[in-house]
Amino acid sequence: MGLGGCIILIAVGAILTFATDWHMQGVNLDLVGIILMVVGLIGVVTFSSMARRRRVVIPGSTTVVEDDETRGYRGA
Repeated sequence: MGLGGCIILIAVGAILTFATDWHMQGVNLDLVGIILMVVGLIGVVTFSSMARRRRVVIPGSTTVVEDDETRGYRGA
């Protein structure tokens, strides 16, 4: 699931929690909305932490350098 899917989960959860007054027997839509928002937030955090670490391939070699933005660019 990409960043867009996570944002959609957050939006749908917020709509279910704050913008609806439907009542279904046996289903708490407020709780379902909160769960969707939490799952969406976990997805955004996971996606952003994975996007932070990227692979840098130096042209002309087969060496792959793992780059972390907190340490700066380590390639030649």
